[in-house]
Amino acid sequence: MVRSSPTTTDTEPAGVTGVSVVCGICGGSGAGKSTLVRAVVDRLEQRGIEVALLPFDDYYHDHGHLEVTERALVNYDHPDSLDLERFTADLEDLAGGRSVDAPVYDLATHCRLPTSRRLSPQPVLLTEGILLLATPEVRRRLDVTVFVEAPEDLRLQRRIVRDVEERGRTPAGVRAQFAATVAPMYERFVAPFASRADRIVDGTGDLARQAEDLADLLIERLDGDTTDRTVAPRT
Repeated sequence: MVRSSPTTTDTEPAGVTGVSVVCGICGGSGAGKSTLVRAVVDRLEQRGIEVALLPFDDYYHDHGHLEVTERALVNYDHPDSLDLERFTADLEDLAGGRSVDAPVYDLATHCRLPTSRRLSPQPVLLTEGILLLATPEVRRRLDVTVFVEAPEDLRLQRRIVRDVEERGRTPAGVRAQFAATVAPMYERFVAPFASRADRIVDGTGDLARQAEDLADLLIERLDGDTTDRTVAPRT
């Protein structure tokens, strides 16, 4: 998950009246969403275009009231695990040119932190998450939607590496959670919405090249060109 983005204190950046393009990047856990987002942001900022990042993962409900063992039993791959009302409100505010105080979620402890991130509207608003396309309330607020595809065995392997290194999990625990909730919820709430995405990106391919293509598309949208273009060929 990527969090870094421009922030503000109590005033809006000069000349910014609202986000021009809202792009949502979806796909299974370990598909390559965060890698793609980082690459797209890098390419846009190299061209002088600021980006606001609003990760869907930061909107998980707080589970600080539960014991640690109980938190591990929550199904974090179901849409009910997310604060959809606050996310859509913040997404709409940023798109409308209003700053927001976005929550910050600790995925290692399954708790929402007491601090927040002040986000200001920018020419491009990027959001990413596993369940991003699973609800119409979110989908209709996205101008460009991207689905990152990768085979299940690769996604599992990437998740094991990430969760062990970054979240203090064990390989056995990651495999158990993947089998119990991640894989079945992917089939129910993630994979069916690939066909609704504007673009399909190959998470096993050259994400740097595909990020360049997506950055070009977003710049074209900023310039008012709405011609349909493929980000990368689907394989």
